[in-house]
Formats: sequence, structure tokens, C-alpha cells
Amino acid sequence: MWSWFGGSSAAKKKDLPKNAILTLRQQLEMLQKREAHLERQMNEQDAIARKNISTNKNAARAALKRKKQHEHSFNQTQSQIAQLEQQIYSIESANINYETLKAMENAGKAMKAIHGGMTMEKVDSTLEELREQHALGEEIGNAITSTPLGEPIDEEELDQELEDMVQENLDDMMLKTGQVPVTGDIGRIPSVPNGPVKGKAPATREEDEEAELKRLQAEMAI
Repeated sequence: MWSWFGGSSAAKKKDLPKNAILTLRQQLEMLQKREAHLERQMNEQDAIARKNISTNKNAARAALKRKKQHEHSFNQTQSQIAQLEQQIYSIESANINYETLKAMENAGKAMKAIHGGMTMEKVDSTLEELREQHALGEEIGNAITSTPLGEPIDEEELDQELEDMVQENLDDMMLKTGQVPVTGDIGRIPSVPNGPVKGKAPATREEDEEAELKRLQAEMAI
């Protein structure tokens, strides 16, 4: 659009609006000074005409004639000032529109560069992949928190190990006491009271130990 002013380089195009506005403002300033000068001349001739209206009508007429000439130039100057002000406004508006359009074009290029090769298909594919990974993470988390660590315990194996331990204890007692406990008889072993029985002499220490041993054997054989 700035080709109207001439020039083809980017630098000249950029400076054209600024230079045009600068020239117009200089001309506007000169016209405004001329406007003020013509207004003073009009006032002076008006004063001369009023001064001689009664005593010298020819001088008054000549003053009014000069006033009319100044008034004609004054009106032309005001018209030129209005045209220059309109031109300055138009160039400023056009330059603002141009800079705004250029900024919008740069924004469009930036958005295009940001989006790159993005398409709605790629966006949908990426979102679907994220949903799948999220679901997989949920499944893994649930599996970790709901599944006990290690292998399940074999209850039969546990019972067998317990029986082996009982048998080992019985074997150790048999080696120490020299007696083989009988399962049928163990249940009939009388319990030995903790304190002394009335009417009998207090039991010796060896008897207490032997009674305690038999009670323990009876409990382990159950």
C-alpha cells in the first residue's frame, strides 16, 4: 500500500509514513502562522475603516477592500489547514492499520510455527494414548495393593511341620527320662496339685519334677 509514495525497499516503506507526516506537519505549522498573520491584517483594516467611516469614506472603502482580500486569503488558508490535518489523520490511521495487520500476520506465523505438524488426528491419538496409560497405571496400582507378596502358605505343609516339631520334643524328652509316653495313657495321667495334699507328707523335689514332666508329656500328646 505504501508503493503510492515510491520506493521499493523495506526501509523506505517503513519510513514513508513518518516522513510524510513530518512534511505535512511542517506545512501545517507554516499555514497556521499565515492564518494568524492574515487575521491580524483583517483586524487592522477593519479598524482603519471604522476610524475613517465618518471623515474619509474613500480611505474607509479602501481599508474594507483590503480587509476583503485578506479575508479571502484567510479562508483559503483555513481550507488548506483543514486538508492537511485530514491528510495527517488519514496517514496516521493507515499506518496504524498497516502495523496492526503486520502484527496480526506475525502472530499467525507464530501460531503456525507453534502448531507445526499438529492435527486433530494426532491430538486425539495422543489423548487416547494418555487415557490408556492412565488406565494401565490404575490396574498396576490395584494389582500391587490387592495381591499379597510372596507365595500362598500351604496349610497342610504347616500342619505337618507342626507335628514334626511335636515329635522332636517327645523324642528329646524320651532321651532325657528313658520313658516312652503312650498316647492312650497320657490322657489318664493324673494332674498333680501345686500345693501339698492334706494328710500326706509334702512331696519331694524329685517327685514334683516327675509329675510336672508327665503333665507336659500328656499335653503335648493331645
